[in-house]
Amino acid sequence: MKNIPTFSICNLIGTDQCVTEFLVARISAFREKHTNLRAPHRHDFFQIALFTTGGGEHSIDFEKFPIVEHQVYALGPGQIHSWDFDAQTDGLVVNFNESFFTAICHNPNFVQEFPLFNSLSESPANILDAECCGEVHGLMEKMLKEFQGDGDFKQEILRGMLLQLLVLLSRQLPRVSQPGISSHQLGVLRNFERLIEIHFREKRLPRDYASMLYITPNHLNALVNAVVNKPAGELIRDRVVLEAKRLLVNSDANVSQIANDLNFEDNAYFTRFFKKYTGMAPEVFRQAYANNAAVEIT
Repeated sequence: MKNIPTFSICNLIGTDQCVTEFLVARISAFREKHTNLRAPHRHDFFQIALFTTGGGEHSIDFEKFPIVEHQVYALGPGQIHSWDFDAQTDGLVVNFNESFFTAICHNPNFVQEFPLFNSLSESPANILDAECCGEVHGLMEKMLKEFQGDGDFKQEILRGMLLQLLVLLSRQLPRVSQPGISSHQLGVLRNFERLIEIHFREKRLPRDYASMLYITPNHLNALVNAVVNKPAGELIRDRVVLEAKRLLVNSDANVSQIANDLNFEDNAYFTRFFKKYTGMAPEVFRQAYANNAAVEIT
């Protein structure tokens, strides 16, 4: 069965040079060196990309985004994406592992506290205003210069610059959260999302996650509704449906194999589930996407 490739930072810079969990590069040089990244793939790291010139298209989990000036992307580990850029396309890309921060930070989920990489961000692609884009661009240029140099305390300076970048973008980008939401509620939501990512194949009910979070199912459902205007069960279902779409489009597994991978009782149950939440049968979705038909992504 064909698998969707997953790349690490060491894959990109070579294991013989992989002494860091951080990489910054110009997009033009990055795509010229890594032509295999044009095809659908995943990362096991976080990525922030700023586009300053050019055009083309960036596909992220079945949604296509036209490349425009002043556009920034924030992608988390596991998201499937591919790109088809114009020859003139350029900008800067920053790749980093969460452990780049946790080496000095006791919070193992530090990066995910920022709304860039969770459900509090409306989209992985956003247009920055001119002032913010200039500030972000200038900071990323400094990061590139530092990364290519060999100055003392290089890693520490890069961590500080990356933290500044995360804050700048988190202040700029729109969010879906509601006013009056407490930091405790946000923390519970993020923990819920992390647990979904780990257990979505075998745990499908909100009560399973509520138990792991040491709260009641009603409390979990009310909290998720308050923050993202969705019931808790919908976040779980959305993750299962997303993985099913990823496997249908980016692997050659048949429907029975995908049903088994996602821990459904049988092929028929998986087909009913998928059709209920996407409006089409799995094979129809696969064929529609292959034919570049208009597929509504929900």
